[in-house]
Parts: sequence; C-alpha cells; structure tokens
Amino acid sequence: MDKLATEAGEPTENLTVALEHMLRYVRQSATAGGLSTASSLVLSRLTREGPCRLTELARAEGVSQPNMTQLVTRMERADLVRRVADASDGRGVLVEVTDTGIEVFHQRRAERAHALDLLVQGLTEQERQAVRIALPALSRAIEDRQARSS
Repeated sequence: MDKLATEAGEPTENLTVALEHMLRYVRQSATAGGLSTASSLVLSRLTREGPCRLTELARAEGVSQPNMTQLVTRMERADLVRRVADASDGRGVLVEVTDTGIEVFHQRRAERAHALDLLVQGLTEQERQAVRIALPALSRAIEDRQARSS
C-alpha cells in the first residue's frame, strides 16, 4: 500500500518527507545576512509581529530565556535588532527590528521566494495548480490551529 494517507487525518510519511526536503531547500537558499536558522526565525517573527519582550520571544521560539538573550545580543551586534524601553512599562524592555534587520528580512524572503519559484517552474501545470491550492490551505490550517490553542 502507498505510504500516503488513505484516510483524512492519517499521518503521511511521504508528505512529511516532502515537506522536510522543501523546507530545507528553501531555508538553505536564503543566505542574506549569513543568519542561523534561529536568528532568521526571530528576525521574521519580529518583522511580522512587531516588538516583543525577550521572555515572550523565548517562549514563542521554544528556547530558554538565557539562550534567547545570547541570540538577541549577537543580533544586536549585527545591527539586526535593538532593545528599547517598553512605553507601557518603564521597567520593561522590548526587542525590535532595526532598518538593517528589515532589509535583511526582505532580502531573505526574496531569496526564498525565488528558490520556491524555481521549484514550482519545474512542475507540470497540474502540479503547479495543486501547489497553489495546497500550500495556502495548509497555511490557513496552521493559523486556525494556532488561534484555537491561544
């Protein structure tokens, strides 16, 4: 029997492997700024969601606060992020993206988009249409799941 699911919701080995290959390929294609995966994820989150407390950032990325502190410090040295006072709580500090960080984020996104476009160009029209439908649908499913768990 084919490893792909025969029933909705059943785990699919082939889909998992395909997704892992695609993510690795697309991630490796983004080289602007020479960022680690962790730095890239933090930069992306801060660019999309805005300034964030270090503790919230660590929790959102699933790392310890000391590890996030070290990562943010390295990113500060590279002028990708900065720490600023929290206007709503004078004792608090927020991490926000700098103009350089935003530029690197957009460069990396363009590199990933180009890599994905090259992959899609190599598909048949029917496969391209399937990708145009499936990927946004999976993205919506992720957003729905995250909204329900919040």
